[in-house]
Amino acid sequence: MRKNYLMTPGPTPVPSEVLLAQARPMIHHRTPDFEAVVRECVDGLKYVFQTKDSDVLIFASSGTGAMESAIVNCFSAGDEVIICFNGKFGQRMQLIAQAYGLKVCVLEFGWQTAVDPAAIARALKEHPDARGVIITQSETSSGVLNDVQTVGRIVADYPDCVLIVDSITGIGAVDCKTDAWGLDVVMTGSQKGLMLPPGLAAVTVSSKAWRAYERSTLPKFYFDWKKYLKNLEKDTTPFTPAVSLMIGLAESLKLMREEGLENIIARHARLAEATRRGCEALGLELFAPAEGRGNAVTPVWVPAGVDGKKLVSIMKNKHGVTIAGGQDDYTGRIIRIGHLGYFGDFDIITTLAALEMTLSELGYEFEPGSGIKAAEAALMERE
Repeated sequence: MRKNYLMTPGPTPVPSEVLLAQARPMIHHRTPDFEAVVRECVDGLKYVFQTKDSDVLIFASSGTGAMESAIVNCFSAGDEVIICFNGKFGQRMQLIAQAYGLKVCVLEFGWQTAVDPAAIARALKEHPDARGVIITQSETSSGVLNDVQTVGRIVADYPDCVLIVDSITGIGAVDCKTDAWGLDVVMTGSQKGLMLPPGLAAVTVSSKAWRAYERSTLPKFYFDWKKYLKNLEKDTTPFTPAVSLMIGLAESLKLMREEGLENIIARHARLAEATRRGCEALGLELFAPAEGRGNAVTPVWVPAGVDGKKLVSIMKNKHGVTIAGGQDDYTGRIIRIGHLGYFGDFDIITTLAALEMTLSELGYEFEPGSGIKAAEAALMERE
C-alpha cells in the first residue's frame, strides 16, 4: 500500500469534512433545503472575496467558464480591452476576448516578470476608450503575483473601464480585497483555495461592472449574469446546479471562516517560504522573480542534466507525490509544487523528501537532507 500526496496547484486536496458533506443524500435544488445552502455559499464567498458591495454569482463550470462570463457580460463586439499577459492564463483571457470579436491591446510580459502597473497607466492614456483592463493576480503557470491593488487605483480613474481580475489561484492564498482595491470583477474556481473538487466557479460583480453589463451586446445565455442575479434574490440558481459541490462549498467556507482569512493567507505565505528555501538549499533555482512571488505554487527550474518529465513521473509513480510540470515553452524545463488550499507543514516536508530521493536517483548531486532541513528551519521561524 502507498499513501499518495497531491501537490499540484489544482486540483488540490479536499478535507474529509468536505468530502463527507458531498456524500450526503441528494436533495432537490428547488427546495428550502437547497436555498439555505445557496445563502451559506454566497455569504461565505463574500467573506473570502472580501466584499460587501459586489454581488457574488456561482456557476457550475471550471474557472474558464468564469473567464468567459466576464467577457460576454462586460463587453460588445469591437470594444477595446487591455489584457496583461505574463503566463498561460493571461493568454487564455486574450484568446477568449479575441474569440468574441474584441479589439485587444496586449501588454505582454515574460513569464518570469510581474506586470508593471505603470505600463497599464500608459496604455490607458494611449487608449482612453478602452472598456476593460484584464489581469491575472496569481499566475498558476509561473507562480508570479501581480499587483492588482495598484492597478485598481489606476483603473478607478476611468469610469467606463472595468477591471477584471483572474484570481482563480489567488483567492484563499493571497490577499485580494475586492472592495478596498476597486476590483470590479474577481473570479475563482472550486479546485483551488476553496478546497473542493473541480466543477464550480464564482465571480464578483461591482456596480461599475453592472453598468458595463447594461451596455454589453455580446451573446450570452448560460453565463448571463442577470439570470443568476434574479435567481439569487430567491436563493436559487437559473439552471440545475452542482448540488453536491454546493453542499461541499458551504462546508469548505465554514472551515475557512473558522481558521480566519488572515490566518489562511499567513499559512500559505509560511508554506511557500518553506518550499522556496528547501528548493534553494538543494541548489535549485526558483522560477518566479523575488519581487513577484505568490503563495499558491512554487515553480523551480529543472537542473541541467536532469529529465524534467522523468522527475515528475518518478515522484508520482514511485514515491506517490504528484507535482506539476511546466506548461507550453516550459514543459520539461520547470516543475511546479502546489501549496494552495488544504495543505500543512508536513505536506511540504514529505514533498521535499520525495524530491530529494528523485533527484538523487536521477544523478543530481546535493547534500542529502539539506532541503528538508532548510524547510524545517523556515517553518519553525514562522510559527
